[in-house]
Amino acid sequence: MTDSKPTRNEDEYFVKKDAELIKEQRARLDAERARAERRSHFMKCPKCGADLQEVDFHHMKIDRCSECGGLWLDKGEMEMLEHVDQSAVRGFIRSLFGLK
Repeated sequence: MTDSKPTRNEDEYFVKKDAELIKEQRARLDAERARAERRSHFMKCPKCGADLQEVDFHHMKIDRCSECGGLWLDKGEMEMLEHVDQSAVRGFIRSLFGLK
């Protein structure tokens, strides 16, 4: 029976492999944490943290907070208002804020 010791090259190889595995696992954990963080904020009010409800409003879908009443527009929805007749925009904004 031979009592062989690992060579320096073997030690370096396994240290390098362990470092690569740790790096890969850390990247996976970081990605999972980022996904979990994103899921925890999905459809939550940025002001108070309550649930947002998507409601139809003048042929647009807006997000309304069930607690503070905040209104949130998704990307591109504000630009959609640019294509609406100005009098209709005023009516939209008045009804949006409950003004007469």
